[in-house]
Amino acid sequence: MPEGPAPAPVIQRLRVRYAKRGRLRFTSHRDISRAVERAVRRAGIPVAFSGGFTPHPKISYAGAAATGVASEAEYLEIGLTETRDPARVQADLDAALPPGLDIVDVVPAGPGRAGDAQAKPAALADRLEASEWRIRLDGVAQDAAAAAVAAFMAAGNIEVERLTKKGRRRFDVRAAVSSCELDRRAAEAADAPCAILRMVVRHSTPAVRPDDILTGLRQVADLAPPSPPLVTRLAQGPLDAATGGLADPLDPDRETGLPSGDEAGTAGGARSRPGDPASVDAVSA
Repeated sequence: MPEGPAPAPVIQRLRVRYAKRGRLRFTSHRDISRAVERAVRRAGIPVAFSGGFTPHPKISYAGAAATGVASEAEYLEIGLTETRDPARVQADLDAALPPGLDIVDVVPAGPGRAGDAQAKPAALADRLEASEWRIRLDGVAQDAAAAAVAAFMAAGNIEVERLTKKGRRRFDVRAAVSSCELDRRAAEAADAPCAILRMVVRHSTPAVRPDDILTGLRQVADLAPPSPPLVTRLAQGPLDAATGGLADPLDPDRETGLPSGDEAGTAGGARSRPGDPASVDAVSA
């Protein structure tokens, strides 16, 4: 057993929404986690550490986007050994991160059970049921994209093959797509001829990625963009079955407004709302 005092307990858990924009979309998740850890140290945020021979900061990530994909809705949770104002943490952490990794929102994690401030918060990952994606296809005519989307949504089953950690697997991509449509207004405002698709995709196992859906569009309608697509995640969260839209996964924490940890703190914090997605060019460039 390692000698020395036990690590300080988690007094407060903060949930953070951050964006991955511009050239930072090519950064791997491992590099992003290293950048966040360095930023936490620079900002003087009292992060808690695990025990054992190789302590690690208590920072966990949920639903990270793939390398090469921009995102307006990435999430992490950080455990603190002292209670901090979420608004101050948001400002300090954002200032310490490189441009393109931007902190959008910080809220204290709510308690796991109503009225029990010491209960462990419900897992953030459990709220991330689906993602809303924006895919820009440069050089693709809008009518061709609209026909491909109609064929895709009319299909009952579309199987694609992809290499996963468990080897090559075939799986149905159509079942995961809750909605998919052509965004003509955004395409007409773009700086070059293109088609822009917006879709809501349920999180499943194996995960259905935007490139899997593009493979499905190629199968059903021979839609083959002449250049790599620009993919942006606009949101992720609970899926509303009635409207087909996504709710903010941090809303349940805002409703309680209570810090929580291994030992409950007493201070609240600012309740900021997620900002609107960045402009089309800022996200996709």
